[in-house]
Amino acid sequence: MASRGIPLDTAAIFSTAMEGILYGFSVLMFVGTMWALTYKRRMKDISRPNVVVACMLLILSTAHMIVDIIRVEQGLVTYRNTFPGGPVAFFADVTQITFMVKNTIYTLQTMLGDAMVIYRCYVVWRSVWVIIVPSLLWLGIIVCGSGAVYSLSQATTDAENIFAQSTGQWIKAFYSMTLASNSLASGFLAYRMWRMECNISANRVTKNSMMPIVRVLADAAILYSVTLLSGLVCFVEDNNGQYVILDMTMPIISIAFYMVIIRMAMKTASHSYLSAVRVDKERGTPQQYHMKCVPVEVHISRITHQDNDSTSSY
Repeated sequence: MASRGIPLDTAAIFSTAMEGILYGFSVLMFVGTMWALTYKRRMKDISRPNVVVACMLLILSTAHMIVDIIRVEQGLVTYRNTFPGGPVAFFADVTQITFMVKNTIYTLQTMLGDAMVIYRCYVVWRSVWVIIVPSLLWLGIIVCGSGAVYSLSQATTDAENIFAQSTGQWIKAFYSMTLASNSLASGFLAYRMWRMECNISANRVTKNSMMPIVRVLADAAILYSVTLLSGLVCFVEDNNGQYVILDMTMPIISIAFYMVIIRMAMKTASHSYLSAVRVDKERGTPQQYHMKCVPVEVHISRITHQDNDSTSSY
């Protein structure tokens, strides 16, 4: 069956452009993530796993972006007039080294992102039973991803048809397992945090809520899931749009991860700040704490707050 959708040379240009835009946004979010994880924190308080994963996601995204640029340059410039069939045939050839490299990087990025979601789920639930199914699906992702890359490298008669049975079955299974694993782990994680919020809401003495984190988790999961579902639909329909979705997914994985980390870091910082203020208030010196953060010399000898019931002085 012939593939449908936009021509492959047009798809290559459009996908690289869209990936570049999203990649630039992901780099900005990476900077924000590192700031949120390290700002005014002691070394022992920095979450090293999050820092390592954030850096690895940036490295993989950057490598994928570089390979895509090289691939576009080769297809449209270097081999434009020498490759049999022209640029369209070049971009359709799944045995090209650049195509196999970019798919290998994508597989690693997916494995890393999904593993981190499963790890978060385990940390919140503190139970291995909850992550059994997502973990089994993650192992399936490794098998299907490796099988897809290997089948691409061995393609001969179907070298110009990524939708062929020999390669398509691995890629469909890869998309499906990734979608299922991420959706399950994110759903379990959001549900657990929502239940914790409901259980403590009646006894909460502050306005410090976990619901913003739950909403960010849901937003990140929806963003990633919609992208994966779009890619799966395009692939099932033999549509060349899957090439565009594939390249866009790389920075989206990073963006979804950074969204959650930044929000959780902000939550932790806010909680630490409120705890410090509460401790100082119990000691009777809240104003001294605030004056340390103000670079202007102000002399206040007494502050009195009066309402209908009582008068309090600090």
